[in-house]
Amino acid sequence: QVQLVESGGGLVQAGGSLRLSCAASGSIFSINSMGWDRQAPGKQRELVALTTSGGNTNYADSVQGRFTISRDNAKNTVNLQMNSLKPEDTAVYYCRADGLTGPLTPFGSWGQGTQVTVSS
Repeated sequence: QVQLVESGGGLVQAGGSLRLSCAASGSIFSINSMGWDRQAPGKQRELVALTTSGGNTNYADSVQGRFTISRDNAKNTVNLQMNSLKPEDTAVYYCRADGLTGPLTPFGSWGQGTQVTVSS
């Protein structure tokens, strides 16, 4: 099993910044992608940012230019630097990862979530 533990999050005023961190542990053979989803009240969960082991990154249009994802492959960690935060960024943010726990055994995991609240 692969566990993801998030840290960071909290309450910030609009225009402020927060940094989320996530560490993966457990039976990890390799990790392909790591990233972040979010879910606001009454809305569907959406992908915020994703990075692959090869260094490719993808961002939701709504956060492009404001959020930056970074990853340490050696430590199996991923961070999300969130700048110029807006009230509409308020949501529970979930770390996500997928890869292999063995040569032929895939996994996909999500963290427990961390609350980000942006006040206007």
